[in-house]
Amino acid sequence: NSFKLVIGSVFLCLAVSLLAGFSLAKLNPKGSTIIAIYLLVGISIPAQLYILPLFLLWKELSLLNTHLGLIIIYSALNAPFATFLIRSYMIRLPDELFEASKLDGANTFQMFFRIAIPLSWPVILTAGLIIGLAVWNEFLFALTFITDQNFKPIATILFSFQSRFENNYALVSASAIMMVAPIAILFMIFQRRFISGLTSGGLKE
Repeated sequence: NSFKLVIGSVFLCLAVSLLAGFSLAKLNPKGSTIIAIYLLVGISIPAQLYILPLFLLWKELSLLNTHLGLIIIYSALNAPFATFLIRSYMIRLPDELFEASKLDGANTFQMFFRIAIPLSWPVILTAGLIIGLAVWNEFLFALTFITDQNFKPIATILFSFQSRFENNYALVSASAIMMVAPIAILFMIFQRRFISGLTSGGLKE
């Protein structure tokens, strides 16, 4: 269940954030300042403030106890930060490349897929890891929106092994290792890419 949520959220959030980040960085649409302020508000407001109306809305839409419902929530929660991260990277890409592609007859989507995406793999990987880590460790929304044991992610399963009168420390320890191990392995494998995506602002020739 956790892998499904991570994969779905990463793909959906990156698809939206990449398009938004590219637009804000290179296309300069009208109202971009308002959009940036809106994204900042989305980052600054705690998610707990709208969990109740969101729960009622999800109930009306029959999205409770579904992975799709959580994927939409997780994508929306992580999209503002991912958009800013991707925008800050793409804004440093050489404008000459995009101007030259326009002269060659490339449209906006061709510039996005053939120039922006190939040059932005470090930040794409970084954003994907951050989103995946946030979704993997998320507890509040998973506990609130998923009540069926068959659909619960690992973060809530870890909590279910603890009770008021008894704690099964063997199961808690095993679950904790299962929860930490995949993220630790991924971070060790992609550590250099992860750090370069957060810190690099250099241009790729």
